[in-house]
Amino acid sequence: MAFADVEYRCFVGGLAWATGNNAVEKAFCLYGDIIESNIINDHETRRSRSFRFVTFALEQLMRDVIEGDEWSEP
Repeated sequence: MAFADVEYRCFVGGLAWATGNNAVEKAFCLYGDIIESNIINDHETRRSRSFRFVTFALEQLMRDVIEGDEWSEP
């Protein structure tokens, strides 16, 4: 039995609808290589739905982001 390719993808929610790809990639690339950063748009309005999926090259990078203090509530 063959295993499917594994992706290290995080859901990133609560973003302002005007947040661009550069801002998201700049924030997350501090942890390491990003493979992809997908903005999710509303099908009717074409505006951002205020969340994205960010795919990292390595599992540890994804875990570092999830466990990072920067994302904690004040």
